[in-house]
Amino acid sequence: MKNKLTLGFSPCPNDTFIFDALIHRKIDTKGLEFEVVMDDVEALNKMAEQGQLDITKLSYHAFVYMTQQYQLLHAGSALGHGCGPLLIAKEKLTERQINEGRIAIPGKLTTANFLLSVAYPKAKNKQSVLFSEVENAVLSGEYDAGLLIHENRFTYEERGLVKIIDLGDYWENLTWLPIPLGGIVIKRDFSQEQKQLVSDLIRQSVEFAFKNTEQAMPFIRQFAQAMSDDVMLKHIGLYVNEYSVDLGDKGKTAVQRLFDSAVEAGLVKDYTTPIWI
Repeated sequence: MKNKLTLGFSPCPNDTFIFDALIHRKIDTKGLEFEVVMDDVEALNKMAEQGQLDITKLSYHAFVYMTQQYQLLHAGSALGHGCGPLLIAKEKLTERQINEGRIAIPGKLTTANFLLSVAYPKAKNKQSVLFSEVENAVLSGEYDAGLLIHENRFTYEERGLVKIIDLGDYWENLTWLPIPLGGIVIKRDFSQEQKQLVSDLIRQSVEFAFKNTEQAMPFIRQFAQAMSDDVMLKHIGLYVNEYSVDLGDKGKTAVQRLFDSAVEAGLVKDYTTPIWI
């Protein structure tokens, strides 16, 4: 059994909240050690594509292409209601303007881009921008619209931008299911025993954070210095919930629906099953 595992997650408050207890040994890690690789979600997607990480946060869209390499853990996912990506601009745009316009996206493999492709399949003029720079890219006029994820959904209005569509609402109205944004995956070639152990430890880490939120705040603040505590807690409240503790039947159904939608959209012909451990 491999005892030191590489673990990738983002510096966003939801991920630092989830993993604080695990990597700082506030829970019993059963002899496992974790080498942390922290980067934005699109960078993690690309590292996973190269098989560089044992365990990692992964956009569900990216996971569609990587099921031969990775399986989904039951704990650590970001699913929910009212937490989807937002398409924003300086002013309201028509569907034609969206289809023809320049759109800043937080990465080609993000679930945000997948949902945009489902809602606006004719919008092809898209370019990847670091998620935290999407607002600035639109405000500068370099792009006609931008796709927001993470904490930027709390700040765009203050900066004079307007919402074109909430793609989370779009998904929920289409499916009546929570929106699957990102999950925690592990390499398929680990034993089932080790996969289950890692999933259990992440669940315990989330549960510890819920019960001891103040203990997690120093680690969260370390990587979110530009945010107020209020925005950090709103961010966590939006993306960390019962599905982060355990996907459950409803969470699995939502993930399955996204994968089937990817096949229907022609993004992949098929995928390796089972998706989860």
